[in-house]
Amino acid sequence: MDDNKIMELYFRRDEEAITQTKECYGGRLKALAYRILHSSEDAEECENDTYMKAWASIPPQKPQHFFAYLAKICRNTALKMSEKQQAQKRSAVIVELSQELSECLPDQHALEDTAEQELGQIISTFLKTVSKENRIIFVRRYFLSETIADISQTLGISESKVKSSLFRTRHKLKDYLSKEELL
Repeated sequence: MDDNKIMELYFRRDEEAITQTKECYGGRLKALAYRILHSSEDAEECENDTYMKAWASIPPQKPQHFFAYLAKICRNTALKMSEKQQAQKRSAVIVELSQELSECLPDQHALEDTAEQELGQIISTFLKTVSKENRIIFVRRYFLSETIADISQTLGISESKVKSSLFRTRHKLKDYLSKEELL
């Protein structure tokens, strides 16, 4: 079933929407949550929470890119779950990704002046300026939390190419944010 038909089910408040969403995207959502939580049970709970949050928000929301909408819900749910579970300790994956991006993102003090949503919009605009391959690599690494090895295998390129692409894109992002006066 395509996204438009699934969306119609949500708007009709037909519970089949959840079943179809799970059938189409369940595996990808669970894998996303698992990469953050490293627990099958927690990933499954996060996946189910994603369906409930989508049910609660559609309508009035009508996402243009349905999987991206679901992935954002799933990722945020998994990150919140991880924070609750680990209170003071943060998982190595999240710390690693945070450290990678810390060189090009504004610090917390700078974010006080710029809403998080606005920063997300600026990064989205920036990503339109890089090549499709670099954009895919960046999103897979920092939004979907995929490992460098997984990105390499999925895209059929070397790990060193993935690493250099991420390095170059982070530096371009840093320059872009500097020009936007966010750094």
